[in-house]
Amino acid sequence: MRVLIVEDEPAYVDALTVAFEREGFEASAALDGRQAVVSFLERAPDIVLLDLMLPELSGLDVLRRIRSESEVPVIVLSAKDAESDVVTALELGADDYLTKPYSVRELLARVHAAMRRAPGTGATGDEEHRTLTVGNAVLDPDRYQLRLGDLVFDLPRKEFEVMDALMTERGRIVPRDRLLDEIWGITWTDSKTLDQHIRRLRRKLEQADGAPRIETVRGVGYRLDA
Repeated sequence: MRVLIVEDEPAYVDALTVAFEREGFEASAALDGRQAVVSFLERAPDIVLLDLMLPELSGLDVLRRIRSESEVPVIVLSAKDAESDVVTALELGADDYLTKPYSVRELLARVHAAMRRAPGTGATGDEEHRTLTVGNAVLDPDRYQLRLGDLVFDLPRKEFEVMDALMTERGRIVPRDRLLDEIWGITWTDSKTLDQHIRRLRRKLEQADGAPRIETVRGVGYRLDA
C-alpha cells in the first residue's frame, strides 16, 4: 500500500516515513503543494496525509485537485485547529482531520480505518446498495446523494456514512461511540470530526420543509427524528 506524505517540515516527514514503512507501506513525500499534485498523479497513492500550510500551493488547493481526480482517502494533518478550518477541509472532501501535535499510533489507526472504508475495500453485497427513505429524505448509495424533495446534495463519503447510520436506525438513538467506531474505526471522545459532520448534515436538512431532524441526546449520541 502506498502513502503520500504532503508536509513541508522535514522532522514530520522523517518520523512519518519511518512509522509507515514499519507498517509495511511504501512511503513517498512531497514538500510543497505543487510537488504534491505531481506526486499524486504519478504515484497514485492509496492514502494521502495532507498538511494545510504548504509553500507553492495550499493544502486546500491540493485537496481540491485530488478530489477532482479521485476518492482516495485523505487525512488532513494540521496545526490549524479552528472550527472553520476543520469545516472547510471536510466540506472539500477530507476524510478526517487531525491536529498537531498528534500521536503516530492514533494516526496509524485512523489510516487503517479510512482504508478499510475506502471504495472497493468493503463488502459489495446488496445491503450496500439499498436506498433509504425517511420522510422526504432519500439516501442513494449508488450516487452518494441525499435527496430532500427537489433538493439534491452530493455527500462526501464520511458524511454519507453518518447519515446512513442515522437513517438505518430512524427514531432510535445511535451512540456517539458507535458512530466513531463504525465509521472511523476507533473511539476518540474529544474528536471534533463527528461534530462537524453532524453540523453539516443539519444545515442540509434545515433547507427542506418537512425533512427529518438530527437530535442530540446529551451524553449518549444522536437520533434522527422521523
